[in-house]
Amino acid sequence: MSETTELLARLVEVDSINPELVAGGAGEAAIAELAAGWLRERGLDARVEEVAPGRANAIATARGSGGGRSLLLCAHMDTVGVEGMAAPFDPRIEDGRMHGRGSFDMKGGLAAVMAAAAAVAGAGLRGDVVVAAVCDEEFESIGAESVAAGLTADAAIVTEPTGLEVCVAHKGFVWLDVETAGVAAHGSRPDLGVDAIAAMGEVLVGLGGLSAELAGSRPHPLLGTGSVHASLIAGGQELSSYPERCLLRLERRTVPGETLADVEAQIAGIASGATVRSTFERTPFEVAADAPIVSAVRRHAVTVLGREPATVGHAAWMDAAVLSAAGIPTVVFGPTGEGAHAIEEWVDLDSVERCAQVLEAVAREWCA
Repeated sequence: MSETTELLARLVEVDSINPELVAGGAGEAAIAELAAGWLRERGLDARVEEVAPGRANAIATARGSGGGRSLLLCAHMDTVGVEGMAAPFDPRIEDGRMHGRGSFDMKGGLAAVMAAAAAVAGAGLRGDVVVAAVCDEEFESIGAESVAAGLTADAAIVTEPTGLEVCVAHKGFVWLDVETAGVAAHGSRPDLGVDAIAAMGEVLVGLGGLSAELAGSRPHPLLGTGSVHASLIAGGQELSSYPERCLLRLERRTVPGETLADVEAQIAGIASGATVRSTFERTPFEVAADAPIVSAVRRHAVTVLGREPATVGHAAWMDAAVLSAAGIPTVVFGPTGEGAHAIEEWVDLDSVERCAQVLEAVAREWCA
């Protein structure tokens, strides 16, 4: 078993369930200590930074001699829950694949980052290679936001799983609440009552129309179109009462070029008479396909993989958007596998090794 595979097994063994997703989840403190300790043993300056109680980042730096460009390698440590999984923290290897919670999303990418950084520690580079093993990507990305606020770099690579293809764009999203108001009254008094749930029906019809409109709009070349769907709805007090309130919670997925103001205006347009408020936003991400860091990853991927990697976009949101918004040119490149958030999750071990090799080669060139 290679050192990288051994490292990945140790990472999978650590419960790092995001407590915002699952009550009582372990959080990232223990896995952050593991990551920082492993990197410190290999010559990096490493520390654990508490971002919130029980939530931590591991930050490690392979220091350069000065005058070179810096490179940030970023991966998240948290996972979703394990309900239905027989042995989620028992890393099982079968047919060149490691199974276990987080192996694919995204401890395989984390192991690749750590292995690459360890390989260049003491290599005589001029620029710094910085590892950011971050918490909370699966919820609000407080870990990546802490890194973006406290660190700067000339480029970044996020190792979310991409099948060893080069990802230069991903979607964002906005969560919104739409509330309709009625007048509570006894069910026998239609002269007094106003039905808030029926009023929401017009909004739902409008939402269907907006969904069709978005599907027919001009697509982004890598991401397709934006989308919208109703996620949760609640209203009413009891069967024999007119409902005084109905609350719809919806999600609008966005592509580059779509703004929060655009989304709010769209939803307000189909919900006249209702109260509309956005509750959370994550912006989409895009980097130029010929940006220097993208070209460097592609060039070294060709050497390591023996093929030209595809340029792709991903529908899911990633921490790349946080780093990019902070002014750090960012690209996404990670290993192959399946089962993100699923009962059966695995990562291809050869792809983890190859990902680490590409990262190491990029670091040696970028930070020379």
